[in-house]
Amino acid sequence: MDIIDNRFQSEIYSYGINLLESLGLETRFAHILNSLILLLFLALVLFIIDFLLRKTLMLLLIKTIRRSRTRIDDYLIRNGVLKYGTHLIPVLIARQTLPFIFTGFEMTTKFALVVVDILLAVTITFLINAFFKTFKDTLAGRKRYADKPLDSYFQVITIILYIICGVFIFSEVTGKDPTGLLTALGAASAIILLVFKDTILGFVASIQVSTNDMVRVGDWIEMSKYGADGTVLQINLSTVKVQNFDKTVTTIPTYALISDSFRNYRAMQKSGGRRIKRSMFIKLGSIRFLEEHEINDLKRIKLLKSYIIERELEIAEYNHTHVDDPTMLVNGRRMTNIGLFREYLKRYLLNNPKIHKQYHIMVRHLQPTEHGLPLEIYTFTATTEWLVYEGIMADIFDHALASVSFFHLELFENPSSTDFSEFLAAKKNEN
Repeated sequence: MDIIDNRFQSEIYSYGINLLESLGLETRFAHILNSLILLLFLALVLFIIDFLLRKTLMLLLIKTIRRSRTRIDDYLIRNGVLKYGTHLIPVLIARQTLPFIFTGFEMTTKFALVVVDILLAVTITFLINAFFKTFKDTLAGRKRYADKPLDSYFQVITIILYIICGVFIFSEVTGKDPTGLLTALGAASAIILLVFKDTILGFVASIQVSTNDMVRVGDWIEMSKYGADGTVLQINLSTVKVQNFDKTVTTIPTYALISDSFRNYRAMQKSGGRRIKRSMFIKLGSIRFLEEHEINDLKRIKLLKSYIIERELEIAEYNHTHVDDPTMLVNGRRMTNIGLFREYLKRYLLNNPKIHKQYHIMVRHLQPTEHGLPLEIYTFTATTEWLVYEGIMADIFDHALASVSFFHLELFENPSSTDFSEFLAAKKNEN
């Protein structure tokens, strides 16, 4: 259907020609100048139409949006549906009016129509893509799809749209059937696979990540190879964006989530508890049996009193039955400072309201090293919030480190410059 009547077109063109010829211009020059004037006039009219359409629709939509509770209309404007929709009308008008503007210039008319058809194809492609983006944003706003890699799937749709548009443009420019291009693309499939390798790998990885529920938007992941340690912001066709805790953003290839290993803290966050696994080094030379007066002194510690009394009875009964010479301390059973300290820490953790009681609570020895005996606290906090977790862990070790001396133990640490200075000063005084 014609937007402008052909008779009206002829009258406009004839009026321009007659006016220019009346000014004394040659017929051919009059045709050229008439076409240029009409072209400039058409461009101005189309610009005004496009501007007025956008402004008018925007004012109407803003009023509607303010009354509307849904967010779909916001997405339509944000993704450019209104913009590309209003662009369509001027392009369609241009396609109807260009033939009479270039009357008598067959090659120019043909070229102008090809350009307009290309603009029309591009505009329609952008408009359809804008609708798909709106659909994606609508899905992303729903809880069910909020953590799904929607970007990856809709990027594939965008690529397909661009390919279709490209095939149409090729057909318009060359005047050939698009099947010829598709046949050539099939023959060059190896090159295409090489060029789009990352895209294909990313698409396959996105499907696997989504199907296996390996990563979601909002997950805390750690991937040392790429220096990523933070929250997943976006999963798209080619990359995964991770905002680290220092507010920098690390970009990871999507297929790396399948080919490489990474750590996802989602299960920890859902469990309600976060693990503490840290050691302090006890100086081996300070580990020993406790004297009776030292044991009596440690009975003053409320958390240990019942345990010490129970152990004393158990040890006394065992030694009475099995030990012939109790004066040799290694004969029989004795309480050690490290043993009581370990039990104290365990009871301290059990009585700490910030420790998760449904998970393991251990205070254990690790393999002795040249730095002493590692005494490891292995437990879980009752929260997964990072700042709170760090505070709980610091409080536990503040107390544990300060309690060491009460059990006649020493912590290992490398000598500092002050230690060397004191040693040298002592040696000098001896001399």
